[in-house]
Amino acid sequence: MRACGIIAEYNPFHNGHLYHLKEAKRKTGADVMIVVMSGNFLQRGEPAITDKWSRAKTALENGADLVVELPVDYSVQPADFFAEGAVSILNSLNCDVICFGSEEGKRQPFEEAAKLVVDNEDELNRLFKTNHHKNRTYAQNFNTVLTSYFTSFPLDLSLPNNILGFAYAKEIIRNQFPMTIETIPRLNSQYHDDELDMTHTVASATAIRTALLKNNRPIEAIKPFAPVQTVESLETHPALSWRDFFPFLSYQISLLSTKELGQIYMMETGLEYRFKEMIDRAYSMEELLERMKTKQLTWVSLQRICFHILMNNTKESMRDRMKEIKAVRLLGFSSNGQGYINQYKKEFSVQLIANINKKTAGLVSQDIRAGNVYRSGNKNDIAQQDYYTKPINFIDIKD
Repeated sequence: MRACGIIAEYNPFHNGHLYHLKEAKRKTGADVMIVVMSGNFLQRGEPAITDKWSRAKTALENGADLVVELPVDYSVQPADFFAEGAVSILNSLNCDVICFGSEEGKRQPFEEAAKLVVDNEDELNRLFKTNHHKNRTYAQNFNTVLTSYFTSFPLDLSLPNNILGFAYAKEIIRNQFPMTIETIPRLNSQYHDDELDMTHTVASATAIRTALLKNNRPIEAIKPFAPVQTVESLETHPALSWRDFFPFLSYQISLLSTKELGQIYMMETGLEYRFKEMIDRAYSMEELLERMKTKQLTWVSLQRICFHILMNNTKESMRDRMKEIKAVRLLGFSSNGQGYINQYKKEFSVQLIANINKKTAGLVSQDIRAGNVYRSGNKNDIAQQDYYTKPINFIDIKD
């Protein structure tokens, strides 16, 4: 069976994701669609709008055959570490091709750009260190190095989906994984669009979340932009944001000493003192981030740090855990996905965990912790995330 891998968050699943799944299957000729999906906390350092189970269910209802969870240690990360975890899992599950959405829309520039960077990585890293400007972001510094080193570069890395696709391509080339890449052009909306355009039926996930969480628009407002299953999920599950976790974050920052804060993963030297100072002045997550951000320290970077504070993830513990992905949680499967598992599971180089028990809990302990933290955002309405929760079984669905 030819397997196509997709790396996703589905926050929430919308018409653009549906188009991507269908086009990826058509364009790659895949027999089975495998999705590595971020769990309850996401790459930009945000809590998912709905829990991982509801999002996995919607993906299965709309064309995915197998959904596994990207471990949280990799899901709340910049592009390179995010890609490292996701691509290695897809390789471990015997995927033949990875298909991603991009602004570029063509495969060749990603392959050329990734090969250029991997072949010249040592020199580029040296230039990055010697030409690093503190008042610029990582992306700005990296782009400066690329434009100074190469007379022309085949890919625009100022665009967010291009950046992720480039990271996926690099991982494949660097590790010599036996996978190819394919890409689908994004439709209509841009990744950071935050307003719904009623002249189209495709909107960014950012615009959908903004409509629901910030502008308090009724769920009916997003119906043109998402499958019916997404709408039903949002109607029956609480929609979470950082607002639901700010009291816990505030408590954690107040509780930890400056020395302990300084050991938190991604915490830059001296930033712990600024967190201590600003948490006493801020009365919301938005206010804290506005007070904390600088030209170099972006809103997204701060959100990631805040997540790691919430989880009490230290630099040392993260370094130890990211040496190896021991196992991944199986969130759900279709009949096609079950057939793929039965046929190839002996060849998988990562353990798929269907049920959490005393034997398996230690292999995904961070994801269990993240599920418990996520549930604290609305304990009355969010079910237990890991213990007693079995994979979503869609074996009776006809393809």
